[in-house]
Amino acid sequence: MGDYSFDITKSCTLLPLNQEIISLDFSCGDEDLDDFFHNHALPYAKEHLGKTYVLLSNDTQRSEIVAFFTVSNDSIKTTFIPKSSTNKVQRKVPGLKHLRTYPAVLIGRLGVNKSYQGKGLKVGRQIVNYIKLWFLDEDNKTGCRFLVVDAYNKPEVLAFYEFNGFKYLYATEEAEKEATQISSEGLHTRFMFLDLLHTSII
Repeated sequence: MGDYSFDITKSCTLLPLNQEIISLDFSCGDEDLDDFFHNHALPYAKEHLGKTYVLLSNDTQRSEIVAFFTVSNDSIKTTFIPKSSTNKVQRKVPGLKHLRTYPAVLIGRLGVNKSYQGKGLKVGRQIVNYIKLWFLDEDNKTGCRFLVVDAYNKPEVLAFYEFNGFKYLYATEEAEKEATQISSEGLHTRFMFLDLLHTSII
């Protein structure tokens, strides 16, 4: 993918989460993400609501979870979003193929072990690139035009996804609150999307 000092494709093994792996110590420093990983990821997988994968370090001295992510099927339904948002989605799709629903994959959760944060290792960026390549591969079993995420409405999280090519489906928080009928003062998450056919691996 890129030239990284810690390359997840060489330094880690990607595995579906299972009962043995979940018993390993792991924390990304976010209570919600840690709670999901330890208490909800396996039930989600059992009910086919989301599939969680882990990156295990190849270090033979210890078995360590470097990061995890959860993906599931989703879509962008243009009949339920404002015209301005629809234009964003359809802008680079050929006119004869405009649809009411566009296939997407949701990155439901993404957490990096605290030991691998803030050291310039760029594990999160590599994971996003890895997921992009999954669905750009010619051997992918299903059509998927977009990646989507309900990103935590925190400056550092939003900046991470923006850097990785994601755009806001709704131009402002107020527009998103109105469209999703959320009446609270602030949004917990912002819905963002990435067009897989017009993205780059960074």
